[in-house]
Amino acid sequence: MLYDVRLELHYDYKASVHGDRHLVRVAPISIPNVQRVIASSLSFEPRPEQETTFADYFGNLVTTIAYAGRHDHLDVRLTARVQVEDLASPVDLSPTLDGLRAELLALWSVAPDSPQHFLSASPRIPLDRDITAYARALAATDQSVYAAAMALCLSIHRDFRYDKDATKVDTGPVEAFALKRGVCQDFAHVMISGLRGLGIPAGYVSGFLRTIPPKGKPRLEGADAMHAWVRVWCGKHAGWIEFDPTNAMLAGPDHITIGHGRDYSDISPIVGVLRTSGSHTAKQSVDVVRVE
Repeated sequence: MLYDVRLELHYDYKASVHGDRHLVRVAPISIPNVQRVIASSLSFEPRPEQETTFADYFGNLVTTIAYAGRHDHLDVRLTARVQVEDLASPVDLSPTLDGLRAELLALWSVAPDSPQHFLSASPRIPLDRDITAYARALAATDQSVYAAAMALCLSIHRDFRYDKDATKVDTGPVEAFALKRGVCQDFAHVMISGLRGLGIPAGYVSGFLRTIPPKGKPRLEGADAMHAWVRVWCGKHAGWIEFDPTNAMLAGPDHITIGHGRDYSDISPIVGVLRTSGSHTAKQSVDVVRVE
């Protein structure tokens, strides 16, 4: 599948700002055998005095920008062409939960893709007793890790309501779980917390969804903004498999990856510091179109 991606982030500041520095993570990355970035361009208005690009610990593409002068707005624009492979559904080669524990005990790698980084609480995802109990009620002792992850994915889709007004960007998974509503970020955080509570390594994926669905298929939830889903380590033979609890499905050719981390804080679109005396408003627009 070949896609053209366009993203615009617009920030209006109530008072002028200056001395600001930001880390921007919105550009998709190439992933062997999964997706290939053919072309990508990232621009800013006003133009920053300093701009650099690097890959962070998890391999995500990060652009740093800095301003010395005053300005009252910031526009971030991304255009990219990405080829995504239409892969066959994975075969369940994952062990049981007991088998997974044994595999993890024998694996002590601290490489960026090691599951050891995705087992414990992280800055935005605590290990919560109620969320763990919710996940445990769905997982039988003799069930495979893949089956347990899919059961939790489908249950969150069934029990939670997609509601853009219910939560904010800083809403935690415990609050979202109590509300049983939210957006893709909330659903992903709840699923990750539940899986980690069971001892299953799970991480956060940020990306885009195809805006216009294939003929005869429904439009996916979250397609009008940046999207989030979950990557689960299903053992040494199955490896990492990605689940989308917002849409009750495996991530597939409609999903375009920006990057991944332990939670939203590792792959947030823009974060930084600035000097100002007022508030700001933000707007986001996303367009993902398949190239025939």
